[in-house]
Amino acid sequence: MTDTSDTRPTEDEARAPRRSPLLRLMRYLPMIAPVLLWAVPCGVLLYGGQHWPLPVTLAGTAVFVLGLTGMPLAMMRGHGRRQQDRAAIIGDTLLGSSWVLFTWSVLLGVLLRLGLTVAGVGESEDRARIVTWAVLAVTAVLLLWGYAEARRVPRVRRVDVQLPRLSSGLDGLRVALITDTHYGPLDRARWSARVCETVNSLEADLVCHTGDIADGTAERRRAQALPLSTVRATRARVYVTGNHEYYSEAQGWVDLMDELGWEPLRNRHLLLERGGDTLVVAGVDDVTAESSGLEGHRVDLAAALHGADTDLPVLLLAHQPKFIDRAAAAGVDLQLSGHTHGGQIWPFHHLVRLDQPALAGLTHHGTRTLLYTSRGTGFWGPPFRVFAPSEITLLVLRSPHGEG
Repeated sequence: MTDTSDTRPTEDEARAPRRSPLLRLMRYLPMIAPVLLWAVPCGVLLYGGQHWPLPVTLAGTAVFVLGLTGMPLAMMRGHGRRQQDRAAIIGDTLLGSSWVLFTWSVLLGVLLRLGLTVAGVGESEDRARIVTWAVLAVTAVLLLWGYAEARRVPRVRRVDVQLPRLSSGLDGLRVALITDTHYGPLDRARWSARVCETVNSLEADLVCHTGDIADGTAERRRAQALPLSTVRATRARVYVTGNHEYYSEAQGWVDLMDELGWEPLRNRHLLLERGGDTLVVAGVDDVTAESSGLEGHRVDLAAALHGADTDLPVLLLAHQPKFIDRAAAAGVDLQLSGHTHGGQIWPFHHLVRLDQPALAGLTHHGTRTLLYTSRGTGFWGPPFRVFAPSEITLLVLRSPHGEG
């Protein structure tokens, strides 16, 4: 019997775009990535023609298997419901170490081996062993250096920013920017105090924190955040939420920053006056605020600028650089952001650029809007910074009408 029912796709089904193989593959990335991070170095270092003695091969393989199984387990216990700081430290350290080892296993496994072959160095076994020791040496050096870079007090980066609409009375206004402090499993209360001392040495008129204060609730990380109460500014201290606040009770962080004497700019602005001239300092919640489901939290630039004189220059705090399109459309003069960490561990910055329009530094957008993206003051997760140094930024605003 012939089936005469209509089996043609509906109009909606016909219009629905088919997912590309890449997008389908991305769904499995969380499962594939850990395997690649450990399996590739294992293959390059142990099974690339070195012909190590059997005990060496077995012991090395066991180390990689332990890393592959231990890393996700530690991260789940550290960042899941249990929130165990020791487990988080182990998992994060293994993640950063495996990323560096994977990167240089790939680079040196191909380039160094090719160079040695062209140079006619030894037999294939000799070349393979040279590659192994080179990868281990480079990885060890980068991890030690990267750990020191992550834990040190950031260097101050001074940037002069000329704003065409800035009046002469505001010329030379000093704006200190810290962001992405990421207080977390590693207790950094002393580091936090030293960062605040450095900020105070800048004698800023305005001090800004553009979010991602911590990984964890305000109650849990309170001791590390308390030094922020010592920060001094001649005009104001202002703060906006980052995406990580929305992983850990964002309102608690807003309340704590208010308690510590900072002005949370949640879709609103204040006026900063100097020398008879005025700057609008506005802030918005992070772009992830609304999807967090937290009542009253959302990004609303119109509300942030409501009632401000459109002839006045605007300085906007927005955690993620990707907000710059909306800022430029609204005629904002300068947006300050963080979020990217400058990639934190090279070459992760290539993946960051897939999501954000800027990685670090000062960039131009639209006809008059500037964006400054900080590489961040702290670090997220893995306690390493490789070719992406942290920073405390001093932005000196300049008027085209002369110095005040």
